[in-house]
Amino acid sequence: MKSTMYSNVFETLEKAVSEEQLAELQQTINEGGYSAFYQLQEGFHEKVKNFVDEDGPEVQQLIEKARKLFPEPKKFSPSWQSLWDELAETTRLKIRVFQTIPKADRDGEWQIVMDNPVAVQDIVCYPGLEFMDAAYMFGYFRPKLEKNEYIRLQKIQNVIMEFGD
Repeated sequence: MKSTMYSNVFETLEKAVSEEQLAELQQTINEGGYSAFYQLQEGFHEKVKNFVDEDGPEVQQLIEKARKLFPEPKKFSPSWQSLWDELAETTRLKIRVFQTIPKADRDGEWQIVMDNPVAVQDIVCYPGLEFMDAAYMFGYFRPKLEKNEYIRLQKIQNVIMEFGD
């Protein structure tokens, strides 16, 4: 029930322009606690995942608006301690991908590859992605890289794929 009750908090944040509207939203989420804030952060994850080139600055402003309303998201859950920084960095990196790869070159299959060539561990590969999903994943995973790890966002030009018996 609470999940449904707070399902529009992200949309409310997007539309809020007056200080009164923002204060009302802040109160609603503070009173709703974890459930309400969960819906807000879920809305942000969807927005960051799905925004297109021209929406980047708007998403950045929205993150900053929420950061001012809820400067300590860890009070709702310790796992959200760095939420605003993570969303801002993913957004920034996704925008960088958009600026690097022209729209005309974005069709086809893409993949993300991550590896640490000096460690004995498996290579991680996310194949068969649409460009928008690959751009999001690049932005999401890039800040999490550790020393000597790398991430590649690459377009697949030719594929030979076979299945075993």
